[in-house]
Amino acid sequence: MSSYVTRKTPGDTAWFTRDRFGMFIHWGLYAMPARHEWVKMREMIPEAHYDLYFKHFNPDLYDPREWARQAKAAGMRYAVMTTKHHEGFCMFDSQFTDYKCTNTPAGRDLIREYVDAFRAEGLRVGFYYSLIDWHHPEFPIDMLHPRRDDPDAREQSRGRDVRKYAEYMRNQVRELLTNYGKVDILWFDFSYGQRQGEGDKAWMKGKGKDEWESEELLGLARELQPGIIIDNRAEIEQDLWTPEQYQPTEWVRHYETGELVTWEACQTLSGSWGYHRDEQTWKSPEMLIRMLINTVSVGGNLLMNVGPTARGYLDARAEAALKVYADWMRYNSRSIYGCTMAEPDLLKALPPDCRMTQSLDGKRLYLHLFAYPFGHLLLRGLAGRVEYAQFLHDASEVRFTEGAVRHFSEGAAKADDLLVLELPPVRPGYLVPVIELFLR
Repeated sequence: MSSYVTRKTPGDTAWFTRDRFGMFIHWGLYAMPARHEWVKMREMIPEAHYDLYFKHFNPDLYDPREWARQAKAAGMRYAVMTTKHHEGFCMFDSQFTDYKCTNTPAGRDLIREYVDAFRAEGLRVGFYYSLIDWHHPEFPIDMLHPRRDDPDAREQSRGRDVRKYAEYMRNQVRELLTNYGKVDILWFDFSYGQRQGEGDKAWMKGKGKDEWESEELLGLARELQPGIIIDNRAEIEQDLWTPEQYQPTEWVRHYETGELVTWEACQTLSGSWGYHRDEQTWKSPEMLIRMLINTVSVGGNLLMNVGPTARGYLDARAEAALKVYADWMRYNSRSIYGCTMAEPDLLKALPPDCRMTQSLDGKRLYLHLFAYPFGHLLLRGLAGRVEYAQFLHDASEVRFTEGAVRHFSEGAAKADDLLVLELPPVRPGYLVPVIELFLR
């Protein structure tokens, strides 16, 4: 059994650390300008113009069943979709606002369809809910608000009551956790209580747990959905630590106690979360696979994002990226599901240009070959510990010797603790081949 013990969490993360791989979905009105999900803030778009997106939002090609099929084929076992992003537009039929999808040409509850479709494919369902809301009349203007540079910004913000906004959030979270059945993950985003404006904008205060009334908000969520998994971004520690657009190279630890924590790297296929028509920094197929392996090899989950178009489909670039995962995970997922960082004594044997994962029961070790070596793969310290070895993709035997490389050269490696895998000269046709070692 794995000896790694993580900090205790309020929710049940056992399934989460088995499943390892999920789909993030960022979708909202920002898919229409198609210039990043923060476009309203970045370009300080006035309400009159942003209302045009609301007026014309009509995702006539939205078929979440197809999204779910592609997610499942890619090896993703859970999903998290934006119910409301920072723009304030609701993708569900909330009774507490008119700023919602049912009042657009879409005319239907888009979250309801997502939930039904993903559950039908056997995937767990999660909701993203933004703590920020640039549309709500009670949300005070701050340094991240689209109206921050208006000459009368302070006057516009005067009289806004963040307590009323916090109540609005609780009302909507109650809807989300009451009207859609069991919800597995609640992903809040995000707190910035330590930030404030500068100079004549010093009055612009950031927002954190006090403004969100996070204790009450989180308490409500726990009451409505016992066992739910919640991230830490409401500024009160919960279940998940969520490094964003950053790949940890070691297991994430609690910043005070040093304990190992349950964590999930959230990443994008390109450089934007929302659909970005002209964005060109799409990750290579090799990078996509390596990111998943790297994450699990240091005890984490990967939540990989897609940004659907305003018509409701995944564009060809996103579908191609999902196909990369599908092709690799079809044959190699056993090295991801139910796996974690290898035990420290096994990690000492890690060869160059490889990554290692180990099954949670401790019985199987997986070597991911980032670079394919010539002839032999040397693992020091594993002599006597491996019963059988095979390529994972086709279960073909990988022969091995112990103590020395079988070769006529006088300089061939020798050591009592040496395990030598004998590799075929032709690299298997996968971006990252995997060798499965059955431990004694």
